[in-house]
Amino acid sequence: MRRSNLPVELNRFVGRASEQDELTRLIEEFRLVTVVGVGGVGKTRLALRTASAVQKRYADGVRLAELSALRDPELVAHALVEALGLTDHTLRGPREVLTEHLADLRLLLVVDGFEHLVDACAGLLRELLLSCPGLTVLAVGRRPLRVDGEAVLALAPMDEADAVALLTERAAESAERHPLGAPEPVRELCRRLDGIPLALELAAGRLPLLSVEQVLHRLDDRFRLLDGGRRGALPRHRTLRTAIGWSHELCTPEERLLWARLSVFAGPFDLEAVEYVCSGPGLPVERVLDVLGELLAQSLVAREESAAGPRYRLLDTVAAYGAEWLAALGDVERMRRRHRDWYMGLATWCELEWFSPRQAEVAAVTDVALPNLRAALELCLESAEDVPLAQHLAGTLWFYWAGCGRLSEGRHWLDRALGAFPALAEHEDARLKALWVLGYVAILQGDPTAAVAALHECGERAGATGNAVAQAYATHRMGCLALLSDDMPRAEELIGRALESYRELGELNSNVLMAQVELAMARAFQGDLEGAVALCVEVREVCEERGERWTRAYALYVLAYAALTDGEYARARELLAECVTIDHAFHDLVGLVLAIELLALVRAAEGDMREAAVLQGAAAPMWDSVGLPLFGSGHFGGPRALCERQAGEALGGEGYGAAFGEGRALSLDEAVERALSGRRDPAIRGQRGGAAAPRPFRSARATVAGHAEARRLPHR
Repeated sequence: MRRSNLPVELNRFVGRASEQDELTRLIEEFRLVTVVGVGGVGKTRLALRTASAVQKRYADGVRLAELSALRDPELVAHALVEALGLTDHTLRGPREVLTEHLADLRLLLVVDGFEHLVDACAGLLRELLLSCPGLTVLAVGRRPLRVDGEAVLALAPMDEADAVALLTERAAESAERHPLGAPEPVRELCRRLDGIPLALELAAGRLPLLSVEQVLHRLDDRFRLLDGGRRGALPRHRTLRTAIGWSHELCTPEERLLWARLSVFAGPFDLEAVEYVCSGPGLPVERVLDVLGELLAQSLVAREESAAGPRYRLLDTVAAYGAEWLAALGDVERMRRRHRDWYMGLATWCELEWFSPRQAEVAAVTDVALPNLRAALELCLESAEDVPLAQHLAGTLWFYWAGCGRLSEGRHWLDRALGAFPALAEHEDARLKALWVLGYVAILQGDPTAAVAALHECGERAGATGNAVAQAYATHRMGCLALLSDDMPRAEELIGRALESYRELGELNSNVLMAQVELAMARAFQGDLEGAVALCVEVREVCEERGERWTRAYALYVLAYAALTDGEYARARELLAECVTIDHAFHDLVGLVLAIELLALVRAAEGDMREAAVLQGAAAPMWDSVGLPLFGSGHFGGPRALCERQAGEALGGEGYGAAFGEGRALSLDEAVERALSGRRDPAIRGQRGGAAAPRPFRSARATVAGHAEARRLPHR
């Protein structure tokens, strides 16, 4: 895990020196500090600036959780898990995962935009603070959390000097800069805008077009009461509303329309999404780019970089104003449906492209789109007639739930989609897909009861309706469950039958290739390593043709077993290094922990027992997130047991315990780095190894010809 996920500042931080000093003092003294204030007053910017300045005081870093895009209180804990970069495959709830992870860390957690989820957020943070003594929370919102021990910093607008400095700085950053003119009108403008940073930045965005005096004239004469007649509103709320309303009035009709339509997005969005969702009557698609550029120039839309490329977002206050206008236009429901349709289409594209060289890009795109995918799922679940769409969307995202370490959230949406309303016969295919995906997720979570129920229902319904594809997937996943339950003959029979069906149906994707790898594992566990190698060589070749990496890692894992059994330790290490790299990139902890444990056994076979014990220790915490080591499977646990016995005998109890403890203390990123480092004990360098080649697969029938296939793998 990186020490910080704080965003990079896109422009210079101006003023607020005394407020930053005070916030720093409060963070040192209290474990829960909440910065409160009116929208646009600069709470988030001050909190992030301060958090960045103090992060060296926290051994385990600083993490930011943004909650403004969430609507479902049940997802608050999931959002914190996501912010902390955690992956958990077990049935434990996210609250338990958070508590266990944070228990021994010294970390600053910044929670931003919680005010609409205050009850859920307050309860969760109180629980975490009570259970995790090294945790400090810096919360940012429009109201206090009202949790015992909370210190509150009420952030006032900027004083005149800071306000003038901010307006001057932002005006200087604007294109086609014009002189601000005499200082007195500048100070007057800052006073009229009450020193609210968002209002000042909006004004600065207009200064290339208008003089300071013109801005003042418009504020004084035309927009003083642009608060919708809300006489009871606080003056600062009215001022900000006036400033935003003034910016709105200065927009062209196209700009106002796009502003209103953009409010339908939750979190960041890209240009293609804007062009699809927001174009239409009054805004032709060919005008969207130029109009979006104008809103960006006026500081109404912010641009940010992401792992998936450039994205845009509306500030919460600006989005709220746009949402009011969208409601006034009577266009909310139509826009929400267009938004949903775009993200359903995006999910479909991602599912198809997952089986391609763009797999890593798909993972990044889905990560960034998650807030909007959640909004689409929420809309689908609001009415019975749209529930099949929710089932389809939740099922389509199987690659994200299973392949990118999102099992817990996937289970949340699948359970909701399948349990929301009675099944509709005319949309049976969507339900069947959601059922087999639920079965798959439940298997990976170690919940065989739920898995069997979902897969049995899927198989029965698929047989009754003639849906051969869904029936093949249900059979496949029942075979996967047998594999993890150590019932190898049944696993081989069911997975083999599913593969026959896939071939007859012309089905080929990552699931199908994974079935072939799982069949290879079942055969290897029964002693047929030659047959397992042949299957995985074929999978590797297809993956190379299609650019698929996720399934490739599992195929290479089996081939590494073959190389290890044949005494080709360097080759086994090379294959496992690629496994570790791929699994870590996709947050696939199941594949990662298996690869590291097998790598530990390779080290033991080479005679480097201490490094073997370190890697064993590094794998141990991962099992906490995966669950009972492969759900008690003796076959999958074979390398771990064999390595523990060999290293324990060689090092003695005390030596093994010390090395194991060293590995267990490593973070996930450090464990991966250690596994990939190729570190070896100088005392054993040059030796072939102190132990005979282990044979954890009991591969009596493995032949030289079979292992030759493994040796033909391309070196990287």
